Amino acid sequence: MSDAIIILFGKAGFDRAAQGLAGAGKRLADGIGGKLLALVIGPIKEGPANNVLIPALSGIAATVIHADSPELAEYQPETCLAAIAQVCKQFSPQFILLSNDVYSQEITPRLAHRLGGSSLSDVTALTLSGEVVRMTRPAYGGKAVAVYESRRLPLVVSLRARSFEPASAGNQLASVVKAELTLPTESRTRIVERIELASEGPGLEDAPIVVAGGRGLGGPEGFQQLQKLADTLGAAVGSSRGACDEGWAPHSRQIGQTGKKVAPELYIAVGISGAAQHLLGISDSKQIAAINTDPEAPIFKYCTFGLVEDYRKTVLALATKLAESGNESR
Repeated sequence: MSDAIIILFGKAGFDRAAQGLAGAGKRLADGIGGKLLALVIGPIKEGPANNVLIPALSGIAATVIHADSPELAEYQPETCLAAIAQVCKQFSPQFILLSNDVYSQEITPRLAHRLGGSSLSDVTALTLSGEVVRMTRPAYGGKAVAVYESRRLPLVVSLRARSFEPASAGNQLASVVKAELTLPTESRTRIVERIELASEGPGLEDAPIVVAGGRGLGGPEGFQQLQKLADTLGAAVGSSRGACDEGWAPHSRQIGQTGKKVAPELYIAVGISGAAQHLLGISDSKQIAAINTDPEAPIFKYCTFGLVEDYRKTVLALATKLAESGNESR
């Protein structure tokens, strides 16, 4: 019997990415006739919304393994990799799933090498064909999709955030065990400094609505207008690479092939032409709306709603109208 295991970082909590990861893992384990294991790395993030991580997982997985050694209090790549590899060797899962975050991008290929398996990143779909797992991911800058088959196990895969539906919790709770680890006291590489950028509102990867601006805004003042619209909608503000390169928005807001991948319910592109590299980062959005002065902008070929107009005449007016509608409804 083959089993699947999902890897989560305790400090991230049970966010939308973790929920999708758990859903994908559960469906895969059920499809191969195995069990789902969940490995939580490090301490659990504090706060009432995040304390449900292990209880929520225990309603989905058959076993929850908590690796909470002092050495794992802060993420260090060598230590974290050693911990995950030890647990995987102990439980011998054939399929190992992670979210496609910064940590997992670093760990996925190295873990596959240590386990003698294979790896694939940024996967947007998992399907079963008999006993073979097929994985879909974008190719050629999002202009096509490629389908891969698992041939060498164990298979280590990172999944794109918000591409997978959460799983419903069952009635039978899992057993929760503490991982017994022997971790290295020294490592070849260590993170020596972390710089946390201040952010307001929801994160790009988790926001149900994203309002993003591009070079068409003409300057940083345009993002002030986008922020007002985002505040009204409860949305996150993103940016194209061009606007980030101009210095109008921080690179932490960049969306696209070399930035973050988002999958909101609604993506509003303002002053963004719609280059293939940007479209790759928004391809999983449920609905796309665009505002642009160029009627030939490529973004209009991919959006559900489009408006050919100067954003200066529309964004603040839209924010004001939405605010008035919200006040009337209350």
